[in-house]
Amino acid sequence: MGSDSGQECERPVHRVWINVFALATTQVTNAEYELFLRATESAFPPNWQDLNFNHPQQPVVAVSWFQASQYCEWLASKASRPYRLPTEAEWERAVRGGLEQKQFSWGDDSPQFLPDYATRWRTGPEPVAHYAPNAFGLYDIGDNVHEWCSDWYDPDYYAASPDRNPRGPEHGTRKASRGGSWRHQVKVARCSARSSIPPEFQYADYGFRVACDLSPNAI
Repeated sequence: MGSDSGQECERPVHRVWINVFALATTQVTNAEYELFLRATESAFPPNWQDLNFNHPQQPVVAVSWFQASQYCEWLASKASRPYRLPTEAEWERAVRGGLEQKQFSWGDDSPQFLPDYATRWRTGPEPVAHYAPNAFGLYDIGDNVHEWCSDWYDPDYYAASPDRNPRGPEHGTRKASRGGSWRHQVKVARCSARSSIPPEFQYADYGFRVACDLSPNAI
């Protein structure tokens, strides 16, 4: 986990072990999120009526960390399964697709070599699963929208991180997020790249995907 060539917050490179878990193959879509909104009579996100963001299969955006967590709690109650946001360590394990210390989930080649890279993400995120997944079958992981993680963010956390199931510091003012975004010049984030914003913020390039605890005999 981490990188010696990235930002200071990505250092030091360190090995971690995490319990078995599942991660959704796609970012939560508008269609999926609408079920939660109508069931709970919650307020719609600020970009809900914007044609650049409201296709049913686009990832839902402009949801705060609190709203993303509430969705996971609602889904867990409906399905009787322990759904939640992923930790940073889980997310990095997932994005790497089994490749260790590569820049991106496919290796070290530049994202500019991806199909249609120059013409993608013009006015908003793409509908999910439009291009090929990584080696773990996860679509759009590392691009499309930033994804909320469960951890509080600390730029120096790696120096003190436990080597088993790290879950971030106990307290903080910003929540961790991972992955690239349609609105940035660099559309695809490196596997180890870290980002964060306050948990109440609702940005049009922030979404999330759902994780779930599994027992060891569930795979």
